[in-house]
Amino acid sequence: MLKLTYTESSFYLEFLTLSLEEWVAQRVILALRVGQTLSVEPSTASFLLPVDLRGVEVLKAEVKRDDREIIALSVCDSEYVEVTLRGSWLSDGSEDAAGVFVTTMSDRAEFFLHKLWQEAQACTSVMSE
Repeated sequence: MLKLTYTESSFYLEFLTLSLEEWVAQRVILALRVGQTLSVEPSTASFLLPVDLRGVEVLKAEVKRDDREIIALSVCDSEYVEVTLRGSWLSDGSEDAAGVFVTTMSDRAEFFLHKLWQEAQACTSVMSE
């Protein structure tokens, strides 16, 4: 399972070994116990990866092989490719952009996408130094 945590200024991508159903059930139970409103709805999430990142071509091949259409790639410009995922958005129901997006694909695709995102983050932090 992939979990994207969105805040007002950024997001963080995690690869989790729990199934989507187990994780959502735990999150619902937590919300019930602490008296928090929880909204779960189908949604999409997108983020950018550098087009010259090693492995982007392999990701493109993986997307073509997956017929469930959970992941899509779109060229943004000469520097970036947009990764769009279908899944579920969990939030407190307010209109702000803070919340958690979860999705599930093959373990291989999830692991590989997470690795690419980590490499993109490492490249970004090196460039900003």
